[in-house]
Parts: sequence; structure tokens; C-alpha cells
Amino acid sequence: MNTMKKRMILAVAALASMAALSCSSELTNSAAPVELVVTNSQNLSRLDLDPTNTDPDCAGEIGTINMQVIPKNANATGSFVQVRVQRYRVSYRRTDGGTVVPPTFVRSMDTLIGVGATVGSNFTVLEADALNQAPFAGLQPQNGGRDAETGRPVVKLEVILEVFGETLAGDNVFDSTVFPLEFCFNCGGCA
Repeated sequence: MNTMKKRMILAVAALASMAALSCSSELTNSAAPVELVVTNSQNLSRLDLDPTNTDPDCAGEIGTINMQVIPKNANATGSFVQVRVQRYRVSYRRTDGGTVVPPTFVRSMDTLIGVGATVGSNFTVLEADALNQAPFAGLQPQNGGRDAETGRPVVKLEVILEVFGETLAGDNVFDSTVFPLEFCFNCGGCA
């Protein structure tokens, strides 16, 4: 085997070793004595953008985000392991083959969660003007009623909600949850 191939193999092996070590090391885990666990309970999965829609199933919230603080060990007690949630970020990923998504945004919040406690909260998952921009604007009848990228009358995406906070001792914690949403215009209501 020539020297160049040996160097290449050694370089690849070194990179693989570093990747394996970093994936199992404390660097990829929070050093906090507690974990912030974020889940969701979804009420609506299809949103009709028709402002004249009066379907009662479309009333209410898309769902609730639940945040829970779980101790990593029995010694994680006291007020310094409470978590103050300070902000959240919402981003999107298309699941229908399209690539255009609403802009990512970050919002501030201030919620204190004790160890073992769960807090449910409503979050903004779309900014108000997002429905008048791509990819949703194309679904309106005056714009052709179809997504410009996929040619379909429905836009399917995943909402990615990341929650950031820190323990009162100053350790950073974060978690995320993902849920699907479909958007359409005059599609018979929300389900």
C-alpha cells in the first residue's frame, strides 16, 4: 500500500474516532443535573386558510406544548435545579417535496419549572403575516389555489419548536418537539 493511501486511511480513522468520542461524551449532553423534556399534544393537524370557514372543529388552539423538568439523579433537588425557560425558536421543514418555508422566528418567554413539575403552554407557531407569504399565499384562489413548487392544493410541513432555558444554578438546558401541519384553502375544515 502506498504512503498516500495509508495517510488517507489514517485520516479517515482519526475522524471516525473523534466523531465516536464526541457523540458519547459529555460535550453532547447538558452538564445540568436535570433534563428539560418538551412534548406536544396536538388538537388540529389541518388548517383551512379560508377566512369564511366556520367549521367548529377549526376553533381553538393547534395544541399545547408541555415542558417538564426531570432529575438525572436523586441528588438533583432544591431550588437551584429549577429551570427558567427564557425563549423558544420555531422553524419549519416541508414534508411534501417543497422547499419554501415561513421564516424562522424566536420569541422570549419567562416560565419557571420545578423538578418533577410539568407546565403546559400555548406557543405561537406562525407569525401573523406568514399566511400572506409563500408558500401559503399560492393556496389562495386569487393566486391559483396551488403551491407554486409542488402544484398541490395543500402545503405539508413539520413545525420544529425548540425551547431554551437554564437552571437557577446557570446550567443550560434545551429540548425540542416536532409536529405536522397541513395548510389548504376551502378544504372542508380542519381535522
